[in-house]
Amino acid sequence: MLKYIPTSLRLVRGLHSTKRVLAPIVEASDDSQTGKYISTIINPYTATTYARPNIIFTHGRGSLLYDLENNEYVDFIAGIAVTALGHSNDQITELISGQSSTLIHCSNLFHNLYAGELSSKLIDKTINSGGMHDASKVFLCNSGTEANEAALKFARKYGKTVSQDKVEIICFENAFHGRSMGALSVTPNPKYQEPFSPLIPGVQICKLNDIESVKAKISSKTCGVIVEPIQGEGGVTPADTEFLSELKKLCEENDAVLIYDEIQCGLGRSGKLWAHSYLPKEAHPDIVTMAKALGNGFPIGATMINDKIQSALNVGDHGTTYGGNPLGSKIGSHVVETIADEEFLTAVNDKSEKLTSELSKLIEPYDKVTLKGKGLLLGLQFDESINISKIIEDCRSKGLLILSAGMNVIRIIPALNIPDKQLERGLEILSTVIKQHLK
Repeated sequence: MLKYIPTSLRLVRGLHSTKRVLAPIVEASDDSQTGKYISTIINPYTATTYARPNIIFTHGRGSLLYDLENNEYVDFIAGIAVTALGHSNDQITELISGQSSTLIHCSNLFHNLYAGELSSKLIDKTINSGGMHDASKVFLCNSGTEANEAALKFARKYGKTVSQDKVEIICFENAFHGRSMGALSVTPNPKYQEPFSPLIPGVQICKLNDIESVKAKISSKTCGVIVEPIQGEGGVTPADTEFLSELKKLCEENDAVLIYDEIQCGLGRSGKLWAHSYLPKEAHPDIVTMAKALGNGFPIGATMINDKIQSALNVGDHGTTYGGNPLGSKIGSHVVETIADEEFLTAVNDKSEKLTSELSKLIEPYDKVTLKGKGLLLGLQFDESINISKIIEDCRSKGLLILSAGMNVIRIIPALNIPDKQLERGLEILSTVIKQHLK
């Protein structure tokens, strides 16, 4: 099947000794290795769901990626906040190799060593980090969408233990919680929802950081409220501390479950283990969902709950075939152990400070761009007159990968351990391109 042999795959072992093309990078033509492979192997057999440039990545190392044409890129995307410990991480590679030769899967008909280790580590590290103070149990699954599906089901189940009418869920404008029918139902974006309507009934939409909008919608019929402490896809917009504190009070007053979706903003991305670790315990949730960084590229997700939620669950209420498999759990355990380390998080905050300082200096002369976010989940929000797609394209042509978010925002989410050299190189490219577009 592999008709066009990826030349760069033969260069992986000699990664540092091979001369690379750094800039400018011209999008691969139709008669290049990339073009031919896309037209003959990828497009004829791949479902139409993504619009992608003519790039085929073949390998990566740390915060660098390499394509089929042997171009090198500084990666400020990290697989959409997934490869938090960098590409081809040596320790994770060793874990995968060792565990894959021992036991990959045994199903949830039986216990395995590493699912228990990951679950207990998540609870202990969360509480010790100042996160969800009453965290008690973990459900392991395979993705962020599945983690949110579990959270929504758990909220519904809890609601029905109170009243059969307690089934409504509140979400927020510009939120993104996933693509499955339940998660999509609380992702109020017409572009995503309309092709698949009708969706799950009983969803109420409120405005982030507007507590009055929640007061107008929450009621005795509300079983759950789902919110991202920092919206990622929705424009890198943090929820205010006061808003989340008031939101928790409203949930308690109406006996509703509070769900924090930390799939993108969690696991060190904000500078603490969880974005809600900055909050007082009075604002802590009943459920936290996670995925992305948890596997550093290996598919894994988790839903962490307190005893309030656990009390509503019975054997058979939910399940998964692959979730909690030994391989994914062992990787997740290593990731949590690494990221929860105080020295690691201090380094994340140091990198964030450097990045925000340089970005602030860059945009200071201009009134068409503002800086948003926290930690290494940052966004540059541009005036609608600025074409951010062109900025992203121009950065890519110079060897930097960045991505967009809603509200005309450029999102910057590098690996949490990105080396200073790559951070500086990426900043230099980004600065050059932004200045060209804002002059």
